[in-house]
Amino acid sequence: MGRVNDPNTPSGRDAGLDAPLAAFAALRTEEGRALLDEVRDVDPAQELAAATRLRREHPAPLVSAALAQARLRQRAAAKFGAEDAARMFFTPNGVEQATRTSVAAYRAERFKALGVRTLADLCCGIGGDAIALARAGVSVLAVDRDPLTCAVARANAEALGLAELIEVREADVTDVDTSAHDAVFVDPARRSAKRGRIFDPEAYSPPLSWAVEAALKAPHAALKIAPGIPHEAVPAEAEAEWISDGGDVKEAVLWFGTGAPASHRATLLPGGASLWTSLATMPPDPEVRSVGRYLYEPDGAVIRAHLVARVAEEVAGGLIDETIAYVTSDEHHRTAYATAYEITDRLPFNVKKLKALLREREVGILTVKKRGSAVEPEELRRKVKPQGRNAATVFLTRVAGAPTMLVGHPAP
Repeated sequence: MGRVNDPNTPSGRDAGLDAPLAAFAALRTEEGRALLDEVRDVDPAQELAAATRLRREHPAPLVSAALAQARLRQRAAAKFGAEDAARMFFTPNGVEQATRTSVAAYRAERFKALGVRTLADLCCGIGGDAIALARAGVSVLAVDRDPLTCAVARANAEALGLAELIEVREADVTDVDTSAHDAVFVDPARRSAKRGRIFDPEAYSPPLSWAVEAALKAPHAALKIAPGIPHEAVPAEAEAEWISDGGDVKEAVLWFGTGAPASHRATLLPGGASLWTSLATMPPDPEVRSVGRYLYEPDGAVIRAHLVARVAEEVAGGLIDETIAYVTSDEHHRTAYATAYEITDRLPFNVKKLKALLREREVGILTVKKRGSAVEPEELRRKVKPQGRNAATVFLTRVAGAPTMLVGHPAP
């Protein structure tokens, strides 16, 4: 979730957030709510005209706030769904950093399955995870330091009828006593106004070391972290889970109190397929072999979790190159953890030869994938100028160290 929660920065009021707070409060008045309904479907291209018209009847700051909120709700629909987004309130950071509803709901169900009934949501942002937890029947203490973010989280709990299960508290999370709760969830800030995205876990706000310490004090805990976290930064007490949704890796989570320390998990949404391995029984890297009839592209969560070897076991295959996460096999095996392609052609990297092959096959719909190649897909597409009624997929990669093009199509 998006939040401002840096102990080294001034509080929201000292930083001059009174105006945004006042603007948000105005949106929750009867006039503000009516205006939000009126601007709900305003096209961005027509926003200036709408603003000019509405300012004849409403205060200019309120019109600006309503139009800005309408834009945020439109953006938020992709994460929260159109129905919830139309009732909720957002901040720009909240939309950008909020947990996608499908991921938050999955995590809430994991907490519920662990028997969690009360949870402290530290760095709660605009309340996306708290909402999912409350809908799963968990009572939530949602904490954030930023006054505006807390006001938005509180409004969202009320708007969705969950206020009885969500208590929003404005505080520094490092000062909150969580001992009365069954579980702790921490979503540290991983962006800053000056530096943008933060890659060093100890530069999170609060730092990862503090979050781990808080997690180890609770019966159960989960810490949301960046998917690219170095594996050596994962504490031995944690189950590390990488989650993808629709094929895109969304986040990583360190779980504590699940009974599965020192393990990796890859979970694929929306289906919920989950691949788990203890680090003690992690299989060795697959052997490199020649390209077979089928190529398997493991899901990004599987790759991040270093579980490609498990996919290779499932499909009786090996790697096409020791540094490339493509698995090949002579047979088609169905697996939830990789997409299979039937390979029809293998070429050394040569744009002219590829162009001639695609022309011969009448390929007009070309999907270009790359792994281990510096060539950009759009650049290649411009050069080969695909034309025709057929479709194909080309993989720009390396095979046994050599730049290679593999041409094929999704396996049925």
